[in-house]
Amino acid sequence: MKVAIVGASGETGQSIIKGLLQHGENVDITALVRPASISKPEIESVKEQGVTIVPFELEATHEELVGALTGHDVVICCIIPWSADSQKALADAAKTAGVKRFVPSAFGPSCPPDGVMALREIKEDVLNHIKKICLPYTVIDVGWWYQSTLPRLPSGKIDYALKFPMNNVIGDGNYTTALTDLRDVGKYVARIIADPRTLNSSVFVYNEIWTQEQIFTLLEKGSGEKVARNYLSKTEVEASVEAARKAYYDVDRSFANLLGLAVVQYPNSIWLRGDNLPERAKYLGYLSGKELYPDVEHVKFEEYVAEVLAGKGKAPYANRIFGFEPKDGADSK
Repeated sequence: MKVAIVGASGETGQSIIKGLLQHGENVDITALVRPASISKPEIESVKEQGVTIVPFELEATHEELVGALTGHDVVICCIIPWSADSQKALADAAKTAGVKRFVPSAFGPSCPPDGVMALREIKEDVLNHIKKICLPYTVIDVGWWYQSTLPRLPSGKIDYALKFPMNNVIGDGNYTTALTDLRDVGKYVARIIADPRTLNSSVFVYNEIWTQEQIFTLLEKGSGEKVARNYLSKTEVEASVEAARKAYYDVDRSFANLLGLAVVQYPNSIWLRGDNLPERAKYLGYLSGKELYPDVEHVKFEEYVAEVLAGKGKAPYANRIFGFEPKDGADSK
């Protein structure tokens, strides 16, 4: 099976490449990479492991895109999800090239298609285009990353591993959500893209289900430090969402406002609404990764927390600036 990955230098792309190298059978991997990213250490690393690196521009002509995708059985898109036009162009090229399965840039929490998450609505726009051109596809969504669940400790001991510390507690902290270690995403993808049962379907994969209170308590037990709870009521969360919606839809549909909206919509969806749970995903029509692949061994959440406390964790997007990172003790997400 020949697999092309677009967006290979990102967190999800890197996880998928590792998963395919370790768990994929008879897989020939090509990473389609912007020329400016070819010299990145993560690209050099996968090249040394046998991944073919091909310079690739998303803004290329249709004919050039077709040429890059021709000969591949599966194309996995890991570019930023708000690049709808780029993904549609890739889908058109994949259709012309005869690609047997196109995986759009989803890889987020389970969520209804409209009215809850602006980013989800962009993803649905891409999926609707894929369906319009009758391109074989698989949507893969994953539980909220372990790497985005932990609050700061008073000592600052684990700040190195927290790109987006989660000090705000939604409601009373006892809402449940499905969690996935970023490193496990690739394991699931390797299984899904080789499975005929998942063709023209959406699949939801996750590792474990936790509440924020359980997470905070586990971290306190392991660190010996007391973590303050900054509780946000349902009313406060919904007010933040409404304000951000107005800023984006009624004032300025800028990139900054879109990200600002996403930052407040995620907690509302994954905690308050309970969208990111296996039973809700099944209701929305997802196939269950737990049912399809019960033998997949994942990183336990308790193991992840122990790694972070031992100084062995890794912050996602460590070298990337989004513009809404917490500053001087401010909280994000």
